Amino acid sequence: MCHSREVSTTPKEFAFDVVVVGSANLDLVATLDHLPKPGETIVALGYAEHAGGKGVNQAVACARMGARTAFVGCVGNDDAGVFLRGVLENEGIDTTMLHVVDMPTGRAFINVDSRGENEIVVVSGANTQVGIAQNPLQLPTSHVLLMQLEIPLETVAAALVAARKSGTMTVLNPAPYKALTVEILSLVDVIVPNETESVACGGTQSLLASGVARVVTTLGEMGAVINTASSESSIAPHKVIAVDTVGAGDAFIGALSAELARGATINDAASVGAVAGALATTVHGAVPSLPRRDVVRKAMGK
Repeated sequence: MCHSREVSTTPKEFAFDVVVVGSANLDLVATLDHLPKPGETIVALGYAEHAGGKGVNQAVACARMGARTAFVGCVGNDDAGVFLRGVLENEGIDTTMLHVVDMPTGRAFINVDSRGENEIVVVSGANTQVGIAQNPLQLPTSHVLLMQLEIPLETVAAALVAARKSGTMTVLNPAPYKALTVEILSLVDVIVPNETESVACGGTQSLLASGVARVVTTLGEMGAVINTASSESSIAPHKVIAVDTVGAGDAFIGALSAELARGATINDAASVGAVAGALATTVHGAVPSLPRRDVVRKAMGK
């Protein structure tokens, strides 16, 4: 089952360009000489705390790319939750549907080595309540709905159904990997896995056969590839010297979604995403690394 929908170049009016339904975490980042082996204890070279969670990262990425953005999620009644709300609001993101629940705000423990490679352990906390605390889930209208899998799958499914009914384009980042049903995949217009997630999902052809219209696979420093039922195209990488790959995928997806909401083609949107993702690797941290649209355009020579 395949379908194909494009964002119209003259779309109807929506309250927002992008609504992000996703996770909100406090990132606890240790800078290391090398990633520890099993059983190895090493001393960190540095430590920092940042706003994070794929949902927050991608919402900020969208907003910095000029999209009117709303965030739907959950935080705890704690200092981390207050901090994350402030970060979103300082970026001009609507937090009307960021709910406070009786659970700790999510945390992510991140190790980054001297080459910029990372390993991440997530404690979900309040993110397990996204869509449950907002039951029934009523989303503001938007050109694009963007989601990840750090929230309950039933929430992902409900949001996709609502988006389809309202004529909203759906973008899904299948991370961290969870098994997705055909019912969910058939409601996804654009899925954006990395290479590991693509393999876990059964590969590009399996995703297309399940009803996804476009598969945009990110390839890190090699750029990206776009597949539809009838075509394949490559997106050239933007060459930089990477210092930290945390947030690069979120920068790509946020920029892609913002450009799709603006009416760009999938190839043009992915080209912008590739530059945004590359630029994000030149700055430490997730949210701190997410580039603004003027910086991305300048890097593209525009």
